[in-house]
This record gives sequence, structure tokens and C-alpha cells, in this order.
Amino acid sequence: MTMDFQYQLEILAEPEEVFAALTNPFQIELWSGYPADMKAEKGYVFSLWEGDITGVNLEVIPHCKLVQEWFFGEQEEASVVEITLKKQHQKTLVQLSHTYIPEEVYEEITEGWREYYLGSVKSMLEMY
Repeated sequence: MTMDFQYQLEILAEPEEVFAALTNPFQIELWSGYPADMKAEKGYVFSLWEGDITGVNLEVIPHCKLVQEWFFGEQEEASVVEITLKKQHQKTLVQLSHTYIPEEVYEEITEGWREYYLGSVKSMLEMY
């Protein structure tokens, strides 16, 4: 069985800065603590957290939208992550949708999004 997850937060940064933090391997390493294999290109197969997260970029609209399929082994439905960025005054509204998350890893994935992924991006970008 699979589950879906919706989440949003505001980051005190420009959409360009948030997008770079999500797609630039050097910035990803800064907030995650691990080397990243990532490019902001459609079709690029990426790997984060020493291969704990792998997938492919399905759609890349710089500074606006990132759509990825995350690989969870043998699974009927593709697990799709969609992140949209919207400028709101001095902040960026980050809207996340993650579909078809395997039930057995749902809690780990959702905590990861809030604390270690988007939470770490927010901490890094709002540090200064």
C-alpha cells in the first residue's frame, strides 16, 4: 500500500536561491552533509545521501518547479515528488507533493522532508 504527502513552508530567500539549494550538488552537500549527484536537467538520474535517495528528474523549470520520480524498488505506481516555488514578498513559498510513498517508509520519508530535507534547506538559507 502507498500513501501521499503534502507539505508547505516559507523560506526567507528568493526562489532562485531555493531552487539552487535543491539542484546544485555543492549546495546540497552543504545542507545534507553528503556528496550529491544532481543536475537541474530533465532526464537526469540523481543520487542523494549516499544513494539512500535515487530517482530521475521528470520536469525542471528553473526557479519555479522540480518534478522527480523517486525509486523505491519494485512498485506499480511511480512515486512522484513535485516541488513548486512561489515568491511571496521577501520569502519563497515551497509547496511539496509526494505521491505513492510505500507505507513501510512513510513516517521516515515525511519526517525526512520536514526535518532533514526542506528543514535543512530553510536553515541553510536563513542562516545569514
